[in-house]
Amino acid sequence: MQKPLKKNRSFCLCPLASGSKGNAIFVSTPDTAVLVDAGLSGIEIQRRMAAVGVAPQSLKAIIITHEHTDHIKGAGVLSRRFNIPVYATRDTFAACKDLGTIDQISFFECGDAFEIGSLTVNPFSISHDACDPAGLTLTHGAKKIGIATDLGVVTNLVRTHLRHSNVLYIEANHDPDMLMAGPYPWHLKQRIQSRTGHLSNQDARDLVAEVFHKDLDHVILAHLSEENNCPEKATTEMSKNLDPLSTALYVAGPDQPGEMIWL
Repeated sequence: MQKPLKKNRSFCLCPLASGSKGNAIFVSTPDTAVLVDAGLSGIEIQRRMAAVGVAPQSLKAIIITHEHTDHIKGAGVLSRRFNIPVYATRDTFAACKDLGTIDQISFFECGDAFEIGSLTVNPFSISHDACDPAGLTLTHGAKKIGIATDLGVVTNLVRTHLRHSNVLYIEANHDPDMLMAGPYPWHLKQRIQSRTGHLSNQDARDLVAEVFHKDLDHVILAHLSEENNCPEKATTEMSKNLDPLSTALYVAGPDQPGEMIWL
């Protein structure tokens, strides 16, 4: 399913955790390393970073996409322990009640790109039940990573920002049949399926098909529900529109880091 990786050791990412238990993505260039979200405990994020051979002291920033606990749980601890700046929108930061004291906070606005070292970060608005949720693209040189998790609907804005990505880190939260037959109460099923909820496997498949181009080398399926989805269903659906010889397909899981993916 996965083609050989083209390693030039210049730009990489590694899913450290993905799902309702916690979310964190490590992204690095030769001189700039960041976390996108930090939704595990500080010590667990340190453990997972150590497992893939990177140190929290290398981090130049923690970028928070929205205020839900599974995206911010360890952000405050790591920021204080290693003197790491936190980046968030003003509304998101105001909604983060459990971060504690943050000595270095940098505010961004969706739609306005900014620089962290040699990374260009371009945040864009997404539809989710949070104060000011953001998707992100991260660019280094000619290479681009697109990240869009926790969104209930794919808008033209999302498609526009994710186009020309070499890596897509995309939510594939649920299988609709499993969701409807599953144990969740009706109000929660409605929330998940709403425009401010989460993308299904089919939604993710269609999004990738709409932004696909010949240099899309990697697709990472993220935020899979442990109750309403499984990796086999998600990858089977996504594989309908992907050639495994040209685009590698991965699933980011909740319990251990994924592999380091080099652009």
